[in-house]
Amino acid sequence: MAKTIHDGSVVPASTSGWADLKREIKENAASLGIDDIGFASADPFISLKAILLDRRKKGYESGFEEPDIDKRVYPELTLEQPASLVSIAVAYPSKMDNPPKSEPGLRRGILARSAWGRDYHQVLREAMAKLEDFIRERVPEARIESMVDTGALVDRAVAERAGIGFKGKNCAIISPKWGSWIYLGEMITNIPFPPDSPVTEDCGECTKCIDACPTGALVGPGVLNAQRCISFLTQTKGFVEEEFMVKIGNRLYGCDTCQVVCPKNKGKSWNHRPELQPDPETVKPLLLPLLDISNREFKERFGDSAAAWRGKKPIQRNAVIALGNFKDAASVPKLIDILFHDPRPVLRGTAAWALARIGGEAAAEAVSRALESEQDEEVLERLQAADRKLRGAASPEESRDG
Repeated sequence: MAKTIHDGSVVPASTSGWADLKREIKENAASLGIDDIGFASADPFISLKAILLDRRKKGYESGFEEPDIDKRVYPELTLEQPASLVSIAVAYPSKMDNPPKSEPGLRRGILARSAWGRDYHQVLREAMAKLEDFIRERVPEARIESMVDTGALVDRAVAERAGIGFKGKNCAIISPKWGSWIYLGEMITNIPFPPDSPVTEDCGECTKCIDACPTGALVGPGVLNAQRCISFLTQTKGFVEEEFMVKIGNRLYGCDTCQVVCPKNKGKSWNHRPELQPDPETVKPLLLPLLDISNREFKERFGDSAAAWRGKKPIQRNAVIALGNFKDAASVPKLIDILFHDPRPVLRGTAAWALARIGGEAAAEAVSRALESEQDEEVLERLQAADRKLRGAASPEESRDG
């Protein structure tokens, strides 16, 4: 047992102290569904505040973050009189056995590894709940606030302070053991655990992630402009600018490029958790069938994946983009069908772009006819751009003269 003292923290009734409880937690972490765990002070992240303010000023935020920067910096705004932070990591696979091949007429998209297997939010919440129970069995008076991804604190900042790993130039937390293929969660508590030491390893002179970023979203070491990040762009719901559509390739959700090229991840893939292993047909699905999937079918197929949180519309838009990038004529009839019959302007406008990217007489004729009937202004703009491109491809001389 333990008792609460006047400053809101708790003190152990036994002489063993909090170091023994921390050691017991670490020894039992694997049985709780946790691959790594670290402890840190609950001091404010003062140096982080200036970074977050600068990021906001430059327009680098995604918009998915907690809007109140103070809540991201000061743990006491989430839990009164906090004494410690606890960071957990769960490792996930980076390789797929026998992935299905993308072939002409049977083109496939790909989900980022963070969306393979069961939704990591659920996996982490269950692990955090088990950890909470483990602690409260030993310290009933403990106050605990857990969070996964959607909490106020910056999970990577907590993980870095708690010694889970170091912040890579790709902005990911890189564990010396697990690499960056880890999900992170954290808790704030009034238990004064002894803190762990931060990892002293770093990226050295390596800039492979910055060099490989398809859109230049990594504007410097550890500095991400989320507005240019493909992982963010695939989760938006509106139109995507042509510059980014070309770079999206066949990605349906997320982007792993900066992690795949990282030397710290070489040879690292984790298959010890069956619930996180990918179903190849789900994480590398055929594109054309995705465009006809119903809401019910989408939930049945993707509902257990982290990719489902934004619904089917962004994934269907990304499937249209992928078909355009494959430049496979077999997809033209379906894209024409979307162009004339889909009720969503974003899908129609994106289909116009994809048809222009594929080219051919059927695509050109469809875009020309759609210009006569389309009423949405944004779709019309994209139809006009597609028409110019198709006319230029068909008649270079006319395009130069014009």
